[in-house]
Amino acid sequence: MDGLMYYGVLLLLLALAYIFFQHNNSLLLFVVVAIGVYIVYSHETGYTATDFKDEVVNSINDEAEGFAERKGL
Repeated sequence: MDGLMYYGVLLLLLALAYIFFQHNNSLLLFVVVAIGVYIVYSHETGYTATDFKDEVVNSINDEAEGFAERKGL
């Protein structure tokens, strides 16, 4: 997300968080805040959920290679 879209999404999430706070809906408030934190974190670091998923899949794949030979199956 670059430019105005990034700030627009943050403003939209801020407005939603305010509305949920006013209506005492703490679960949706928590969800909106978590999404906002994820967007800011991934924008600042470049580390996204897809990168995390790829690391997990590659780790599982590396551990699974040669499993049958190691266990004698």
